[in-house]
Amino acid sequence: MYEDLKNRVAVITGGSKGIGTAISERFGKEHMSVVINYNSDAKGAQEAADKVEQNGGKAVIVQANVATEEGNNALLKAAVDNFGDLDVWVNNAGMEIKSPTHELSLEDWNRVISIDQTGVFLGSKTALNYFKEHGKKGNIINMSSVHEQIPWPTFSSYAAAKGGVKMFTKTIAMEYAKDGVRVNAIGPGAINTPINAKKFADKEQYDQTVSMVPMDRIGKPEEVAAGAAWLASDESSYVTGVTLFIDGGMTLYPAFMNGQG
Repeated sequence: MYEDLKNRVAVITGGSKGIGTAISERFGKEHMSVVINYNSDAKGAQEAADKVEQNGGKAVIVQANVATEEGNNALLKAAVDNFGDLDVWVNNAGMEIKSPTHELSLEDWNRVISIDQTGVFLGSKTALNYFKEHGKKGNIINMSSVHEQIPWPTFSSYAAAKGGVKMFTKTIAMEYAKDGVRVNAIGPGAINTPINAKKFADKEQYDQTVSMVPMDRIGKPEEVAAGAAWLASDESSYVTGVTLFIDGGMTLYPAFMNGQG
């Protein structure tokens, strides 16, 4: 646990399931106050909030579209109205659509980009304005992916969005470093989340995915949450502009593991 995180206030977008829920629960263990955003899964968001409070933190849930300024402003208002401040903003909400690129509709391209990239911009902008207005040395954590680095055929919109998140993170980290604002990203690899449940239920697909991970296993959401807690804490006070890959070594080109090539 990180003592400095106690009573700090965080906003987590896409907090009703998977990695977002795990980060919420971990922040609860740090005795933080958390605004849990959801799009449609109010039940999942409330369950996450209950776990935050069971873990010793405080939580409220807020329905909001993170691809809009109004949605992000509502999340900030909830943080200030309920907990009096904002210290950490986690841009976690995301989605993916599988399609051969030549068949991908503009509508589906825009759906992915609006959440995975524009949502990160708008959430970061909202947090940055608050930090500047209040002279705070705040903290922004953007959820990227190993696919900011690894190409992913038939998921070009997702890979493009995450590649954009990588450079956006680095750029604003440099832009606001002198203000004491730290901005980092997390790049999860294969993690056992609800979005992957159907795929991992198929043994062939599960085994194929494991074969791409040098550590020879699928990751857990709480392992990603541990990285988020570290980045949010003062233990990482000299870290900004990086992507922390939590991927079991997936970005290490595992095809070369046995000295082949």
